[in-house]
Amino acid sequence: MKNLLLTGLLGLLLVAGAQAQSTTGTADGYKINGHIKGLRDTTCVLAHYFGATQYIPKDTARVNGEGNMVFEGKKSLPEGLYIVVTPRNRYIEFLITNDQQFSFDTDTVNTIKVMTITGSKENELFYGYQQQLGKLYEQAQALNVQRKASKDATSSATIDKEMSTLQKQAADYRAQFLTDNASSFAVKLLKATAEPEVPPAPKLANGRPDSTWVFNYFKGHFWDNFDFADERFIRTPILQKKIDRYIKELTVQVPDSLIKEADYVVGKAIAGKNKEMRYYTIFYITQPYEQPKVMGTDGLFVHMFEKYYATGIMTVTDSSTLKSIGERVATMKPNLVGKVLVAPVITDTLRKPIILQNIKADYTVVFFYSPTCGHCRESAPALQKFADTYKGKGAEVLAIAIDQDPKEWRKFIKEFKFGNVINGFDFPARTDYRRQYDVWTTPTVYMLDKDKRIIARKLPVEQIEDFMLFHKKQHAGQAAKKTTAAPANVKASIKK
Repeated sequence: MKNLLLTGLLGLLLVAGAQAQSTTGTADGYKINGHIKGLRDTTCVLAHYFGATQYIPKDTARVNGEGNMVFEGKKSLPEGLYIVVTPRNRYIEFLITNDQQFSFDTDTVNTIKVMTITGSKENELFYGYQQQLGKLYEQAQALNVQRKASKDATSSATIDKEMSTLQKQAADYRAQFLTDNASSFAVKLLKATAEPEVPPAPKLANGRPDSTWVFNYFKGHFWDNFDFADERFIRTPILQKKIDRYIKELTVQVPDSLIKEADYVVGKAIAGKNKEMRYYTIFYITQPYEQPKVMGTDGLFVHMFEKYYATGIMTVTDSSTLKSIGERVATMKPNLVGKVLVAPVITDTLRKPIILQNIKADYTVVFFYSPTCGHCRESAPALQKFADTYKGKGAEVLAIAIDQDPKEWRKFIKEFKFGNVINGFDFPARTDYRRQYDVWTTPTVYMLDKDKRIIARKLPVEQIEDFMLFHKKQHAGQAAKKTTAAPANVKASIKK
């Protein structure tokens, strides 16, 4: 199934980003003269980033035999971080702000080191900073070579002292650069990409630094230097990378934690009062969780739709797209991890009703399949082995055929020896399995606990046993912790 947000809303956001150029830059258009030594008789593309993984072409220029090119247009460019894409997908970055008439000169060998800029203060700063740190880095590399060749302690100590001096020079230069050019977009970019500086942590009773405090401080200050009011950041890789780091790496991948942190980030975007920034932030947080890599986290997708899309905070002009997403959410919501599975109305091969709640087991695997589905047939032997292994040992398998052909169903049961499987079928064909159980592909597997609450969904058949054993071990560990933490009188009663 297509990811509805990715295919539907991404196009809308790209259009919005293109239209934003009317509110940024100058009214005099742009003209960028370039010379790249070592490049000739080819074409280059001028484009801006849209997140970290896409760029939007804005112009092309023909490179003549001397390596000269001109990008020129009557309308100003939307501001942000741009790239000039050269053959073989090599690229050169530039800041496009309100000074959109400038020139650059470089070569294909040492692009940053020999870059000269004329007519753009922002790009002079942007490249001047990189070049100065590049010089210090080269000196540090030379010292590293000397250190490896050094054979006596005195020489090594001297090199270490020189290295410390270089590190201090780099830190001092950076600090002074940020102070002297605080209002520039170049500095805003540098600050936004830098990670929070964590002060010394308080010590625990054992004398060790409090690592939890360090993590909480880092996470709490992660967005300090990012300006959600500055639309230009949409046209850089920075916003997407920061969202990825914060949501996917610094947040526990469970729905409650994800929802809390997603709302926190979106709240910052809303407070920034820039519509395009708000739209991009909501969109980018939402779209990976329609079909998430971490099982059970699609609850964030449902939350984002209900809180931001359905309420109009995230405006979608294409009503059919919004309707489609709403229908998808309506299907997903009753079948999220943590929900009690709605009991299917089915009967067995003798047409006797199968009551889900009457299946007594610590774990119930619900296997929605089509008897003629190739993937279902490939998965059947592994499912049959699991059912035979754990029948009467705390686990049951309920296999439900969603196709309306009883003959194929019975044939499948016999062929794959599903004798230890509870086989169900909806003879009157009353159930729309797609919409009621989110079965868009077959097989679709749910795992339920003893209360028939969903603990896993969209589980590969090959992982059923491993997941069950992991869950059982995890559950036993939690129970042991509760027992250990119980008061003495409660422990005594447990032992009795």
